[in-house]
Amino acid sequence: MARIGDLLRTGRTVSFEFSPPRDDSAQLSLGRTIAELEPLHPSFVSVTYGAGGSTRERTRDVVTWVRRETGITPMAHLTCQGHTRAEVAQLLDEYQEAGIENILALGGDPPKDPADQRPSEYTYATDLIDDLDTRNHFSIGVAAHPEVHPRSPDRETDRLRLAAKLRRADFAITQFFFEAHHYVEMVDELADLGVDKPVLPGIMPVTNGRQVTRMAELSGADVPSFVTDRIAGLDNPADVRSAGVEMASELCAALLAAGAPGLHFYTLNRSTATREIYANLGLTTS
Repeated sequence: MARIGDLLRTGRTVSFEFSPPRDDSAQLSLGRTIAELEPLHPSFVSVTYGAGGSTRERTRDVVTWVRRETGITPMAHLTCQGHTRAEVAQLLDEYQEAGIENILALGGDPPKDPADQRPSEYTYATDLIDDLDTRNHFSIGVAAHPEVHPRSPDRETDRLRLAAKLRRADFAITQFFFEAHHYVEMVDELADLGVDKPVLPGIMPVTNGRQVTRMAELSGADVPSFVTDRIAGLDNPADVRSAGVEMASELCAALLAAGAPGLHFYTLNRSTATREIYANLGLTTS
């Protein structure tokens, strides 16, 4: 296994993101997806974390399974919403004992239903980094929003907060976006603030127009008209995926040409679109 901060110092990375399965059937499907993507030799894979810690055990189980049963380096997402420091300490103990070396430290969102909210001793991702720093074990990643975090009051404040967070981390991974200039502008703004840590662009191929639009609304990302125009009138799901793969391939090529240190694919627990983009670009990891 490897620390992601070290991987990024040696060359370009290509990584995949999964969500923890909700039931046994989804677990089997995820296992097949990981098996289909493993021959691509990803630099690492990450596993998301539900709002308010709702998938804590399932996230842990997938991450430790990847560590134990595959040759892939895993990273666990961890949000601070809905956790006490004792709960986080226990989870970090379990990760450390299992040989997990990478954590994506996130602020996270509270559950939509107030009845599902749990006590929390954290407010921001930096609070979680405080605890990770005491361990001297994990490579720490943080989230970045090229189009500005939806809860930021303005762009300047967003970039100042991101720069402060990234100074304490090894790398960042962005929310997905559809136009390369958003990423380039963010990296330039961070450089102006004296921060040059690697920022991995997050890529989500359009495979379902309604789903991507809904997720963009939640994340604050803009779905440009050229994306919706390109899939408008396509009734066959295979045609939608093909158009989405083509657009994502163009975006990836532009990002790599602009100097991105790697690519991070939001797979939605499916492998087809990611494998097609990978083939289109002739991607290899160093």
